[in-house]
Amino acid sequence: MGEQQASAIIRLAHESIKKETFVLSVLQAAGWPIWPLMLCSVLVLAVVIERLIQLQMHKIIPTALLDQTMEATRKAPADARLLEQLQQAGALGPVLASGLQVLQDDPGASDDDVRSGMEIAGRVAAQRLERYLSTLGTLASAAPLLGLLGTVVGMIEIFGAHQASTHQPAQLAHGISVALYNTAFGLMIAIPALLFWRYFRARVDSHLLAMEVAADRFARHLAMLRN
Repeated sequence: MGEQQASAIIRLAHESIKKETFVLSVLQAAGWPIWPLMLCSVLVLAVVIERLIQLQMHKIIPTALLDQTMEATRKAPADARLLEQLQQAGALGPVLASGLQVLQDDPGASDDDVRSGMEIAGRVAAQRLERYLSTLGTLASAAPLLGLLGTVVGMIEIFGAHQASTHQPAQLAHGISVALYNTAFGLMIAIPALLFWRYFRARVDSHLLAMEVAADRFARHLAMLRN
């Protein structure tokens, strides 16, 4: 039994070494233009993970937040504790708190003043929801260009290997590898980045619409309480 476990461990070690050797050989064959692409891939992965976490529904519009706030304001006027709780309640909470804050600062404020205060808070929330999306879009556009740069570098090496005075098959093969690998890596990074950018853009638009509907409903609720 011990010999079987030892042989399995040795086999796994050999496979991992082969994989590492393959990765290193690919990086070496792709040449120096692959490193900017590797940096792009790391940035894309970081932005995608961060946005997947931050754009979850419960972090944007907490469950039953609007109904609970409306119920609380029916029972008693908004106090500092309620405003503080709303400021910490996702992206929608500060928008609702801004409407209450306007009335707290100026009890005679008009409905338009309340809506204006909520609209300003909504713009701030929208900017936070759209954070890093421009970065992701830029990376999706830059990755194919960096891949094209690697292709051009590879073509230069290919033409250098075909000079009349010298003929270097190794340099020719390396130039072809640089051109092809960088083109492939550029597309492998750009395509997922573009898909995620469109996905996040749709998520943000959906969240903003839901927040706009909730804010309008809350503004009408405040107007009814004052009349």
